[in-house]
Amino acid sequence: MGEEVTSVFEQAITALSRKEVLFDSRAGEDVVWQVDIDKMAYIFSTLVDYLKIDDTYNIFVLNPKYRNKRLHYGYRRGLSESEINFLKENKTLQALVLQSEHAKGNALEIDNIIPRPLHLNRPASNFVWTTTEEVNTVEWSKKYSDALTHAENEGKDDVGVLYDKIVKMLHDKKDDLNYLLGEALKSGDFTGLHSECLTDTWIGGNRWAFIDLSAGPFSWGPAVGGEGVRTELSLPNVNKTIGAVAELTEVEAEEKLQDAIRERFSSFDGEHQAIDILLAEIDIYELFAFKHCKGRRTKLSLCEGYNIGDSDESHRKKALDALKRMERWNLFSDPPEEYHSYTVAHDTFLAQLGATLWGSMKHIVAPSMADGAYHYYEKISFQIYFITQEKITNMKKLPVNLKAFTDGLSSLAVTSQKVMFSQQMLALSDDPALTMAFSVARRAAAVPLLLINGTYRLTTRPYLDSSILQRQLQKLSDHGSLKEMTGKQPSAFSLKGDLVEAIIDLRRPIKAAIAATAEHLAGLLPLHLVYSQAHETAIEDWSWSVGCNPVSITSQGWHLSQFQSDAIARSYIITALEESILVVNAAIHLLVLEHTTKQGFGLFKSQERAMVDKYNSVVTLWRRIATLSSGLRYGEVVKLLHLLEDSSKGFAEHVNATISLLHPVHCTRQRKVELELDLTTVPAFLIVFAILWFLFRPRRPKPKIN
Repeated sequence: MGEEVTSVFEQAITALSRKEVLFDSRAGEDVVWQVDIDKMAYIFSTLVDYLKIDDTYNIFVLNPKYRNKRLHYGYRRGLSESEINFLKENKTLQALVLQSEHAKGNALEIDNIIPRPLHLNRPASNFVWTTTEEVNTVEWSKKYSDALTHAENEGKDDVGVLYDKIVKMLHDKKDDLNYLLGEALKSGDFTGLHSECLTDTWIGGNRWAFIDLSAGPFSWGPAVGGEGVRTELSLPNVNKTIGAVAELTEVEAEEKLQDAIRERFSSFDGEHQAIDILLAEIDIYELFAFKHCKGRRTKLSLCEGYNIGDSDESHRKKALDALKRMERWNLFSDPPEEYHSYTVAHDTFLAQLGATLWGSMKHIVAPSMADGAYHYYEKISFQIYFITQEKITNMKKLPVNLKAFTDGLSSLAVTSQKVMFSQQMLALSDDPALTMAFSVARRAAAVPLLLINGTYRLTTRPYLDSSILQRQLQKLSDHGSLKEMTGKQPSAFSLKGDLVEAIIDLRRPIKAAIAATAEHLAGLLPLHLVYSQAHETAIEDWSWSVGCNPVSITSQGWHLSQFQSDAIARSYIITALEESILVVNAAIHLLVLEHTTKQGFGLFKSQERAMVDKYNSVVTLWRRIATLSSGLRYGEVVKLLHLLEDSSKGFAEHVNATISLLHPVHCTRQRKVELELDLTTVPAFLIVFAILWFLFRPRRPKPKIN
């Protein structure tokens, strides 16, 4: 993105960060800082909108320079554990927050600026390497730099910054943090308010995500370890690869150059021409310049004649050509080529970064989906049943925020889908069978917890076997009892077995319920699961289990990002296309099996035009869907799925009707019945006839002699 954009993000990390431990008095280099991810996400979103790249998937890789000795930092949504404890104990701060009516305006909101679309002057083709020049982002960088400078100069103390953050959480957008914080402030019970993980990666609400190579490092995943756990070495570390390599001094560079000259000319003798010696000198200088001059922070005097204006590809080509010529000249001596450690570190870093970006493709951009066919429906009806011990008439007394729950379920719907809800309450006291099923469904699991000292401690976690409750609800439905109690038929599905440990707190089931519903509707899996073609099974990688979404473990949020919404839409599209192709191919197969007859040719020709038109309409829809999907316009694609289904069925029905018209021709209009004589049966008939004649032939009467 260029130096100006990088400078904005470096400034944002300083301006939008708070100490993780409130009133931390340690030295500056030892303090851990938390960057407000909500404000950081706003900056990323405005950059994406400014460049008009919101119709593409964007992965930003940050490697900012440290400012103000902030060596240890990460990104967090909400409050840290220290801030929550301070708010819990400070009644004065709680009163001030409750008295506030609205939050301050967004200090990062800048005046309307004219967008600079990145694609206007670019080739209109796929997979084109593009970079942004300074002229594309200079206005955006200037305005955001001024806004961040103003935010830095406000000069508030730690408590003032914390107060502004809490008020913004309470009065800003309605989400899970808003709900949990408001509930805690009103009741005085902060047990349900927890801090989220510090991360160095994040998945935004739109089509962007970022990796910060300077943040962290952090680790998360199952407490007992296992496959794919996020460790401190999961992301490439610049300081431990490229940054750890010391650059050559002037004296060391001079010695290396002289060693290369001596080694190269040791194989020369008097038979070599002057041109060979000159080419050898050029090759040595080309290789030396490529290894020790390009990309240095401090320039060597030996590199003054090196043309740094040429492109990297040009220097690389020259160096490779020189190396090939040197290898040809030293065919028999074969001297080992020692590469500079900086080059090796650079290649290692790029290999690790490439593997990380490939992981983002598998887990974020094109995640694996659960096996199965997921149909698109224009209307989705959710029937929510609340089972309580005693009969409750008012749903507001339930320990579940029904509005937040329905909003989370509504986010699973794609464009043009309509969502309907119906809530019913079932009391265990009204049905003894349901009470028994609920009692039998109670389970407990012993989960090992890894402590800091390396020892394990078993923790007992209760849960419910939803399959037992589902069977009982189904029995009540079959007998009509549930319909008498609620007036509606139940629609229940069981949670997967591997989700049992994920549902820890049944008092707050919103996140887990939305994740299970997303898998049931469209096959959306948790972010750490991906299909491995090499292993032919699912594997785990917890590096990208981040973001404020129901399939992430590092956040308690349950709002889907655009990445997951696109994955749900693609699941519907793939199912519709596969079923359409199967229907069309089955109809064509029936036509292939049909024999052509003279009597049915005219009848078939009369139906041919309509049949071809229906087939062409299906093919046109296939192409239309493929074109729109390539532009990530999934909202327009899902509107065509019902039309595709109707067109495919229309073609199949027309084929079946045509075949049914052809079959009566063979039975009613054909006057002559042709019989085929099998000549292989003639000898058998002759043998049978000869045997019968021999047995039943007429015999002459024998004369009687007296």
